[in-house]
Amino acid sequence: MNIAVAQSGGPTCAINASLAGVVRQAFKEEKIEKVFGSRNGIEGIICDNLVLLNDVMKNDGDFELLIRTPSSALGSCRYKLPDYRTDDAPYLKIEECLKKHSIDVFFYIGGNDSMDTVAKLDEYFSKKGSDVRFIGIPKTIDNDLVETDHTPGFGSAAKYVLTTTNEIIRDTSVYDLKSVMIIEIMGRQAGWLAASTVALRANGINKPQLIYLPEGDFKVESFIEDVKHELSKENVVIIAVSEGIELDDDTAQVTSRPDGFGHKNLGGIGKQLENIVKDRIGCKVRSVELNVLQRCASHFASRTDLEEAEEVGAQAVKQALSGASGVMITIERINDKPYKVDYKAVEAKKVANNEKPFCKEWLNEKKNNVLDDAIGYFLPLIEGEVTMITENGIPLHFEI
Repeated sequence: MNIAVAQSGGPTCAINASLAGVVRQAFKEEKIEKVFGSRNGIEGIICDNLVLLNDVMKNDGDFELLIRTPSSALGSCRYKLPDYRTDDAPYLKIEECLKKHSIDVFFYIGGNDSMDTVAKLDEYFSKKGSDVRFIGIPKTIDNDLVETDHTPGFGSAAKYVLTTTNEIIRDTSVYDLKSVMIIEIMGRQAGWLAASTVALRANGINKPQLIYLPEGDFKVESFIEDVKHELSKENVVIIAVSEGIELDDDTAQVTSRPDGFGHKNLGGIGKQLENIVKDRIGCKVRSVELNVLQRCASHFASRTDLEEAEEVGAQAVKQALSGASGVMITIERINDKPYKVDYKAVEAKKVANNEKPFCKEWLNEKKNNVLDDAIGYFLPLIEGEVTMITENGIPLHFEI
């Protein structure tokens, strides 16, 4: 049998580990002959733009370098498949490509939008009586996929956010004056990444003093009161804020055109809050937007994250060989200490187009901070470091 694998949506520094997991496990299986990579997600299948990974991945060194390489080695896309009942044109092209290369299983690494693609393809091909199988592999730094404890990519992003926030705390502490630092962190509808900064308390670091998530009811007046209250106690106030919070006054949120799935492209809330603090309080204030660094910084990745990312790829191959289709691999947490997980599968249609919000039980009453109860959830996901492979002191990356 032949298989194909593709990557979709926003890249992470762990998505290539899942790609490595699929390919490495496939190479171990006698039933699998050819392993194709589809360039730029499902668009590579539609356009018949494939690469034979048997010719690309030559040895363990290639796999180890791929695992340590950020972003999507096969490229990505944000392509929304239409309903085949109203427009089957792309489905016919997909069918043609899969038939041409005798592909029996298609693996899609991505988030809830990618699971929408898996579910649609599985339904279409099942109704046509085809034996082609479709398997989803979870990925997103937002940690907002339902039916799974967490998602590959999140642990490394959280580790970067925590590390950078800690360094910013050190930088802001050198002057003896009143100041506010606002750190804008990714999170469109779910605030898991910003919330992860609570884990700094495990090391006795009681900052950020304020954490605002989309799950909270953000009010500008309450925000100003919160900042003033914290400034009355300390010189330096650190604020972590999800990019997706919405202001309740006339200040316009900075957005651009929605993507193919209707999601807003956010950014700039930190700068808006900076201006509000400057106008209403008048102290020294700065904002930092971590932006794409959260998802592409692989130099301090979580070893736990990369290992789990590779394993979900391997588990996907095993599921396919057992006859499964239309499913996404999930991670089930069994224990925090010692940390232990199990891998299962759930129907992709249950994940498609759904979002898992941050647990409101872990928000304080004023919804301007995260409770210590959440620390145990985050800590295992950021554990362990990975040694980078370098040349001339510069990390090497694998290119397909």
